[in-house]
This record gives sequence, C-alpha cells and structure tokens, in this order.
Amino acid sequence: MSKICIVPRVEGSGGMASFRLKFEQGLRARGVDVTHDLSVGSDAALVIAGTRNLLPLWKARQRGQRVVQRLDGVNWVQRVRWAGMKYSVRAEYGNAILSFIRARFADHVIYQSQFIRKWWEDWYGVAKVPATVIINGVDLQTYTPDGAHERPTDRFRLLLLEGSLAGGLNSGLFHAVSTAEKLSANFPMEVVVAGKVDAATQQSIKSKVPVKFLGTIPREQIPALARSSHMMYSAEVNPPCPNSVIEALACGLPVIGFDSGALKELVTEDAGCIVPYGGNPWKLETPDISALAVAAEQVLTKQDQFRAAARKRAESAFGLDQMVESYLKVLLQDQS
Repeated sequence: MSKICIVPRVEGSGGMASFRLKFEQGLRARGVDVTHDLSVGSDAALVIAGTRNLLPLWKARQRGQRVVQRLDGVNWVQRVRWAGMKYSVRAEYGNAILSFIRARFADHVIYQSQFIRKWWEDWYGVAKVPATVIINGVDLQTYTPDGAHERPTDRFRLLLLEGSLAGGLNSGLFHAVSTAEKLSANFPMEVVVAGKVDAATQQSIKSKVPVKFLGTIPREQIPALARSSHMMYSAEVNPPCPNSVIEALACGLPVIGFDSGALKELVTEDAGCIVPYGGNPWKLETPDISALAVAAEQVLTKQDQFRAAARKRAESAFGLDQMVESYLKVLLQDQS
C-alpha cells in the first residue's frame, strides 16, 4: 500500500484545509494511506504551501523522501495597503518560508493555476525542479445542483463565499455591494456574505440593498447555500485558484467577477461573466463596477442557461477524481 505524508495538517474553513480534506478523501478511496508525521516512512511528502517545521522536512529529504510542494499565490496585499503590523509581518514571513522550501527542499512544484505559476516565476524566478499545474477539484456528488435549497423567488441573491474579507482583504466586499446597487435599478437584489468579516467593515457598509453577514459557516452547509443563490461574486482581487468558485460552479451557481488572477481559467463561456478590471488590480484600484453590472444582468435574465453551463464546466474540468489522479502521478512518479 502506498503512503503519502501531508504537511501541515491544516484545519479551519480556508482553502488549504478544504483541499487537504478533499485530497485525503480521494487518497483513502484509492487505498492510499495518509500520515501527517514526516518521521514516519512514506512514499512522498506533499507540503501544502509551507511549513515552519523545516528540520523534520530536511531530515525526511536526507532519508531520500520525495518532497512535492503545492503552491498557492504570493502574499501581496500588504505591499499595497496597510493591513496592520501583525498581518504584514505574517505575510512576508510566509512568503520567505514558501520561497525557501521551493528553492531548497522541493523535488517537484505543483501550481494550482497557470496564473500562480507565472506569478511565482515572475517574482522568484523559474523553479530549478520540474513543475506542474493542477487545478483544484471538488466532489461532484456533494457539490451538485440537486438537493435542498431556499433560493428566493421575490429577489435575486448575490452570494460572497470567502474564507476572510477582514481588514486589508475587504475591498472586494465593497465592490460586490456597489455591483448589487447598480443591479437594483432593474432587479430586486440582496447580498449574502459567508466568511469572516470584521465588525468595523460590517458597520461601514451603508447600502440600499440588504446585506446579510453569515460569518464563517460549516463546510457541509456550502452546497445548500450555493443552490440558494442566483450568482456568486468572486470577491478576492487576483485570486490564485479560489475553491469557492469551483464549488459554486459545481452547484450550478454562475460566477461573476473581474478579470484578475485565475478567474478566466476557471469561469469559461456561459459559466458566468468575467469582465475587464478597468484599472490596475495590483494597486487595488477601483474596478469598473458598471461593466460588471451590465454583464451580470445576463446571468439574472438567463438563469437556466448559465446554471446549466456552470455545472457543465465543473463536470468537464474540476472533478475530484481527476485532481487526485494528477497529484498521485506527480507524487508517485518515481515508482511508475
């Protein structure tokens, strides 16, 4: 039986924890054993982004263990907007750890999107080891258009589904509310926000459109929430490869947003509407809200068409089995 070591053992509601749980589920379904202890013998170690436990990782590599690093985006917002000393220090420290592991420990690098690969190579140079792009996947039986929902019939619900929209990460929330306000001229609208939003940000939202803050919700509630909405706004600026977008599409929920990050790699054809940013996203300039609102009107008026296309896109590109097989090919390639 093959065994894969996954470090760190990420917990919580964020994208890394979501990936770990889904990936472990896929491995065990194939009879692959999973450990989180680098001192235990395994066929390969998958480092999810980075780990502070560099000594155990170094020892594992000295024993000849294969190390594969899965990379997300680079922390960058703190270089543009002050988000507090704690956030800024953690962000820069995180970048240093990630780049150090990539340069000194990794035998292979997996980037979650072409956007991430180009970003890392532009900022830190091309990795000295082989690299592969593997888009995130989702359980298409759990995240599905079929199932219970409470989608309103008297108004249109714009959903935001993010790990955090707090502090310096909140600009997308204001853009979503502005978009909903534009749409409200022709459509009854509401905004529902799932994810961490600090009290100060919540209190600063003054809108004629109702805005509901759900806080961080349990992962098992996400499919029903997605089915209970009419479209999702991808709120992160320069998103590396947002799980929330893939999960929404799998539930048949069209996605709208601006063309930054990896969004255009994920949302194709009628799976949603991605429009030009209309400014410089790297400087967190205000995007073209009017253009997004005009495009989003198509999603609201052609719900059946866009919902079917969203699910079709997920089925064609984001199946969990497809992702797990791609990872195993990299992790166990020396045994093939």
